[in-house]
Amino acid sequence: YNMSYVPSSFARLVLVTGPAGSGRTTAINALEDLGYEAIDNLPLSLVPSVARPSELQKPLAIGLDCRNREFSPEGVLELLVTLCQTENLKTELLYLSCEPEVLLRRYSETRRRHPMAPEETPKIGIAKELSQLDVIRKSADVLLDTTSFSPHDLRREVSRWFSTKKTPNLTLGLESFSYKRGIPSGLDSIFDVRFLKNPHWDVALRNETGRSAIVQDFIRSDPRFEPFFQKTIDLIQFLLPAYVEEGKSHFAIGFGCTGGKHRSVAIAEITREALAHASVEVSIRHRELELKTA
Repeated sequence: YNMSYVPSSFARLVLVTGPAGSGRTTAINALEDLGYEAIDNLPLSLVPSVARPSELQKPLAIGLDCRNREFSPEGVLELLVTLCQTENLKTELLYLSCEPEVLLRRYSETRRRHPMAPEETPKIGIAKELSQLDVIRKSADVLLDTTSFSPHDLRREVSRWFSTKKTPNLTLGLESFSYKRGIPSGLDSIFDVRFLKNPHWDVALRNETGRSAIVQDFIRSDPRFEPFFQKTIDLIQFLLPAYVEEGKSHFAIGFGCTGGKHRSVAIAEITREALAHASVEVSIRHRELELKTA
């Protein structure tokens, strides 16, 4: 579940861990921007003394990884037991997961030696670290797979789970994507728009994108568009107040099509326009278009 805040009688502690290259530093910085006191690479034995509820003036985030002094899977699990038994302290473990090949690519870009295998290849270090962290991963309260995340995506998800606002303003995120590359992480609802007429088969529209007015007009001309779109907007407007009441600070909706260039982009753009005057902040991302321009 998404606990957007903790009662004022409790102090809040978030432990952040995951393999090197998964985005731990970005997550720590995001928590600091949310108002947390952030400490990275603290020895395990010092965590209980730093996390005394009576001494915390604001929520605390602590980064843990294999470079920490005294770090071990057993030590982290023992620490969790100790912290969870601490009165007036709400402790959550955030684990950042990532596919090994992506970790390898990210690590190769830095040209640094892997801390788990300084004299060997990063691939060996990554395998050792993932094996060591597996038991911690299984104990996570929040597990975020950052394989396809940009830094912005990770910051958004951290804010979604760990915002300190008691009455958060709901942010609606719209994202277009291609089913060929899989469904993006972090979406709350998904609409498959592959049933609409595909502009790809119109030579005059093939090189355009769903941001183009002529592509949007083409899609609007499909007789199935109007009833689908009206029902979609009605559903979104019905759900948003309920999610605000439930305590959510962010709600993400994905629109998927075959190539992620025309239909999904157009529907996301038309949806944003339709909700422009609603009392909700709307952000938008077109995954495949971002990749083409990266």
